[in-house]
Order: sequence, then structure tokens, then C-alpha cells
Amino acid sequence: MADDNELATDNELGAFLRARRESITPADAGIPAGRRRRTPGLRRSELAMLAGISVEYLTRLEQGRDRNPSPQVIGALADALQLTRGERLLLRLAIKAMGGNALCPAGDPPDSVRPTVQALLDRLEPTPGVLLNWLGDIIAYTAGYERLAKPLGLLDGESPNLLRYIFTDDRAEDAFPRWTQFADQHVAALKANTTIGDPYATEFATILAAEAGARFTDRFAAVTAVPEPYGTVDISHAVAGELSLVYETLDLADSSGLQLLVYLPADEATSAALDHLNGRHPGALRAVSG
Repeated sequence: MADDNELATDNELGAFLRARRESITPADAGIPAGRRRRTPGLRRSELAMLAGISVEYLTRLEQGRDRNPSPQVIGALADALQLTRGERLLLRLAIKAMGGNALCPAGDPPDSVRPTVQALLDRLEPTPGVLLNWLGDIIAYTAGYERLAKPLGLLDGESPNLLRYIFTDDRAEDAFPRWTQFADQHVAALKANTTIGDPYATEFATILAAEAGARFTDRFAAVTAVPEPYGTVDISHAVAGELSLVYETLDLADSSGLQLLVYLPADEATSAALDHLNGRHPGALRAVSG
């Protein structure tokens, strides 16, 4: 278990390879499982065989003693580990950070929006929409989002932050029945930015580690995925009841790092509940089916 106030970010490549290797079963890889396995996934020797590299070299990569694998080795490991497109991107970012070639930071995290962006949010009403920077700070939102989020305690305080709410507010686990998946999703977004060397993300992760302890640091160390730009989130709402929402993530095309999350009802019951919450006639927000 990671120390409560310590984040293991100095060996991103090794952590990624180990976590993914342990998540692949022999059956997934098409090799016999054998007997007396002490690892839940592939042995190093099995992954090395599949990738066509030596066990000694794979050990050096996982231990952080070799930080500059060739593109051919990385491609072979990605194929052997059956990485998705998103996971391959995260792997490339980890290698870049390990080599000391961090990407240029985007600048100070924005804490306000242009009038035109605010006008766009206003025109989304009654749709719940929130604008976040890459640290999870809540910068701006629609009135529909305020009606949705305020009863959850998400907008409490002068500078609300989604990640801080998830890990330090006791109400979060009651508000989000699938809290584990919700937390993993937002930790993945933060970790992606620490991996590419953003100093603000790294500083915030350290602060949150001190505030939240192991429930954050353990997850931060374990998460190896990339954040999904769309999906479904369930909410237990004190006023509207049980809600199922689909969301889409939209990046502002101005290099500010701001993202707009827009939520829509995933079923008719949620559509009706949001209409009631918003004080609108039925059908203001129609359900979006998959």
C-alpha cells in the first residue's frame, strides 16, 4: 500500500506494465494456465515470451532500470498486453514522462470563462452542463447543473472541486452508487496530466493525497486507464430520486484545457425526474437511448 502522503509517479512505465500484465489471464493470452499459479495474471516469463523479449529486459522495464525502450519493444508489449487505443496512448505518455521529455504545461489552470462560453452555457438550459479545468475545479455551469449538483453538496464552498468532493466529502459515496467507477474515471483524468509532466496536476495530486490519504493514493497508484470521454453515471438524488445520466465530454478549442461535461437522461424515468427538478413541462429533456 502506498504511503498516505506519497505518490508513486517516478516509475509510471513500470507500474503500467505490471498492472496490465496482472490483469491479463493466460486464457486471454491463449496460453496454458498450468498449476500452482501465484499471480492472478501473466508471469513475467509469459509476457516476455509473447512479446519476444528477454525476461531480464522486461524486469528492468518494470523496475524502472530501463526507461528508454525502443518503439519495436513497446509495440510488441502493447500487442501482447492487448492494449486498447486509449491504453496505448497512456503507455506512450508514460514513456515520454519517464524519459524526462514532459510535454509543455498548458499554463495556469483557468478559473473563469469568456462571456461567449458563458452565453453558450446559458443556452444549454435546462440541460445539466459543467465546465471543468484539468484539476477538476468547477469553473462554470448551467442552471440545470446547479439544480442537479447543489443538493449533493458538490457546489459547497467558494472554489468547488470535483475530485476533492469525491475523496473528502462523505456525501459522495451516497450520491454516486457506482462510486468506485466514478472515482476511477476522474483519477484517470488527473493522472493523465501528471504523467505528461503538468506541474499543477502534480501539485494538486500531492495536496489531495495529504487531504484524502490512502483512499486516493492507492487508487492513484493503481489506475492505468485513460478517462472515457462519454459514458453513464448513476446518481442518488435527495430531491429527484434515482437518476441514470449519459454524458459527453467536449474540449474547448482554445488550448485552455477546459472541458464541458454535458449530461442527458438515459431513460424515461430520469427524463421525468429532471423535468420535475427543473420545473418544466414533460419532454424538456428527452431520454437518450444507447
